[in-house]
Amino acid sequence: MSRGLFITFEGIDNSGKSVQVERFAGRLKESQVVVLRDPGATAISEKIRHILLDNDNYEMSAWTELLLYEAARAQMVEQLIKPALAKQSIVVCDRFYDSTTTYQGYGRGLNLKLVKQANKIGACGLTPDLTFIIDVEPEIALQRSRKNKTKADRLESEGIQFQNRVRQGYLKIADEEKERIVVVNGHLSVEEIHKNIWDIFLQRIGNPF
Repeated sequence: MSRGLFITFEGIDNSGKSVQVERFAGRLKESQVVVLRDPGATAISEKIRHILLDNDNYEMSAWTELLLYEAARAQMVEQLIKPALAKQSIVVCDRFYDSTTTYQGYGRGLNLKLVKQANKIGACGLTPDLTFIIDVEPEIALQRSRKNKTKADRLESEGIQFQNRVRQGYLKIADEEKERIVVVNGHLSVEEIHKNIWDIFLQRIGNPF
């Protein structure tokens, strides 16, 4: 390989994607995998993440939200992802620009063309090699949240209709980019979902060892 692999995981809030990121990365050799979250991972990006998810920032405009996500992402790409890929590591990221397309584009209703242009800037031209979308009905995701008694952040507090728009956005982009994006049934057990993801990874990419 001329560079490493870049694998991303996507899904609505409480879809279970973060658990799958952990399971997936656990199957890889520690010496060759870098696990990140978007927004976050760097000191600067984590500070931006706090601003974005803080419930006190209810006055934040959708355009400000978009640009903050892109700023946090650009820092992570330049500081961590590109150097890791240059060393032929496997980078596994919990969310990337598909989240911005769905949350700020489909969810907030911002102009999709402008959102995608902003994504190119925020991602510094980088595109994931393979993306898994953990697809879950928003009602089920809400039940999980209540069961786990987790406090909703600013985005999670937007409600079912917002999450429905986000979910439909994910299904739309998956249909548009079938070579890169795979939709995984998120209603199965954690182990079944992980097995499906790993099998797809081996089919698409091959054995990394």
